Amino acid sequence: MRGSRRAALVGFLLVGTALLGLSFGIEPGSAWFYPSALALAATWAAGAFASGPVPLGERTVVRPLLVGALLAGVFLLGALVLRELSLFDDQVSSVTAYADRGSGPLIVAVTLVTGLAEELFFRGSVYAAFTRRPVLGSTLVYAVVTLATGNVALVAAAAVLGLVVGLERRSSGGVLAPAITHMTWSLVMLLALPQLF
Repeated sequence: MRGSRRAALVGFLLVGTALLGLSFGIEPGSAWFYPSALALAATWAAGAFASGPVPLGERTVVRPLLVGALLAGVFLLGALVLRELSLFDDQVSSVTAYADRGSGPLIVAVTLVTGLAEELFFRGSVYAAFTRRPVLGSTLVYAVVTLATGNVALVAAAAVLGLVVGLERRSSGGVLAPAITHMTWSLVMLLALPQLF
């Protein structure tokens, strides 16, 4: 990666991390959440294209959809166990509050756009920046950025999701499959997780 592209990647990474922290500092249900979340998604997408080409890879839909649904199922089973153990109750509830108090269609749109933008950036530019072990590298960066939310449950979810979509990026050769998986996972979690907590 050339120096100018690396500088763009780092710059967008810092701005995106700050916006992520800002977004999760906004009270659930506030109208300010939507512009801040969309600004974050725009930052990730712009960062992806500013720091290098973003390969689509295999043009397949069914497999990444199934992977996303299966991964969401695993997370929901895990959530049932955590609920019984009262682990991460506050952490998960603080995330589901955005779905509970938000506008249904708007929160769905933000969820899908954000998932797509994150994959363009993290499995596009960040992945390409690692010449060795890009799956591990992009997963670690994704998890570290998620620390800005101050939510341990989200950081753990980012690590698992990042690993799965990173492996998909490697096998498919591009960001399309990871994006479909991420959006599917996010949508199922958005609709189902609030019912459990």
